[in-house]
Amino acid sequence: MAAHGERARAWRPRIEGLPIILVFALILGLFMYTAPLVFLAPNIYTTLLSTAPPLVLLAVGLTFVIGAGEIDLSFPAVIAFSGFVFAVLFKEHDLGWLAFVAGLASGLLVGFVNGILVARVGIPSFIATLGTQFFWSGMATLLSGGKSYALRSADESSVWSWVVGRFGAAGSLDWSSQISIQAVWTGAIVVFLWFILNRHRFGEHILFIGDSNDVARVLGVDVGREKIRLFVLMGGLAALAAMMLTLENKNYFGNQGQGYLLTAIAAVLIGGTSIFGGRATIVGTVFGCFIIWILEAGLVASGLTGAWVRTVQGMIFLIAIIFYLIVDEPQRRAGLLARLRPRGTLMRGARPPDKLPAGGAPGDSL
Repeated sequence: MAAHGERARAWRPRIEGLPIILVFALILGLFMYTAPLVFLAPNIYTTLLSTAPPLVLLAVGLTFVIGAGEIDLSFPAVIAFSGFVFAVLFKEHDLGWLAFVAGLASGLLVGFVNGILVARVGIPSFIATLGTQFFWSGMATLLSGGKSYALRSADESSVWSWVVGRFGAAGSLDWSSQISIQAVWTGAIVVFLWFILNRHRFGEHILFIGDSNDVARVLGVDVGREKIRLFVLMGGLAALAAMMLTLENKNYFGNQGQGYLLTAIAAVLIGGTSIFGGRATIVGTVFGCFIIWILEAGLVASGLTGAWVRTVQGMIFLIAIIFYLIVDEPQRRAGLLARLRPRGTLMRGARPPDKLPAGGAPGDSL
C-alpha cells in the first residue's frame, strides 16, 4: 500500500507555480471582501492590463538571469536610455517605427555590452551591471539635458495603436474596449519565453549554468556565448518595457525606470526562482508580479495608510516565500520541521532510555 501511495504521488501532475497562484487567489479573495467596490468591478483589472506589462517583461527577463546564477542591476538605466532614444527620435525627428527599432536596438546593445563584460572580460555580473547602470543612466541624463519629452500626439500614430492601443473605440465607456494591446503582446512574449525556458536548449543551458558553470562546460555548453545571449535578452525586454511606458504615459522622464529594480527582483524571488540559480519559473514570476501590483492597490482601497502599506507588503512577501518553500520543496519542508522539533523528541524507532537492554549503559564492555 505504501509503495502504491508513493507511485501515485510520483505520477500526480505538478502545476508550475501552484503555491504562488494559491497565495494570489487568497489575497485577491481577501481584497474582494474588504474592498468590494474596487475589486468586484472590472475597471481595476483593465488598469492592471495597461500598467503591469512593463514589470512583467522585466521580471520574466530577470527570471532567466537569476536562473543562470547571475544578476542584472542595469535594466532601470536601460529603461531611461532606450526610452530617451525612442522619445527623441519619435518626437523631434518624427521617425515612427524607425524610432521604435532604434529604441529596441539600444537596449540590445546595452545587454550585449553587459554580456561581454561578464562572459568575456570576467567581471562578476553584480559589479559589471552596477557600473553600466550608472554609465547608461548618466548617458540618458547627459543626452536629454535632464529634460522630459511630452508625446501628446502619440496616440495618433500607428506605433501607439499597435503597441499600447486599446481594442475599443476612443471614448468608449465599455470596460472590455479598454483592454490594452500591450497586455496581449506581453502575454505572447511570456508564453514564448516559457517554451524557451522549459522546452528549448537555451533554457536548458541556462539552468545548467545556474547549477554550475564547470558542469555546464563538461556537458558541452558554451557558457560565454549563452551568457551573452542572456544579457542581450534582458536588454531587449528592458527596452521594450521602456517604450511601452513612454507610449502609455505619452511622456518620457529620465527617472522612469528607477522604481522597477527592487520590485522586479522581488517578483522573481516571490515566484519561486532560486537566488542561487539552477531553478526558474516563468509562471511563478508572472503571479509574483500580480501579487506586487495588486497588494498596493488593495491595501490602499482597504483603507490602510502609506506607512502600513509597505509594512504589510513586506510581511506578505515573506509569507509567500515561506509558503512556497514549504509546499513546493519537500526537502526544505523536512528540514524546517526537523529544526522546529523539540530537542528532546526521539526519532521514530529509537529506544527510550528506560528501555535499554540489561547489562548497563550503551558502550559498556562485557
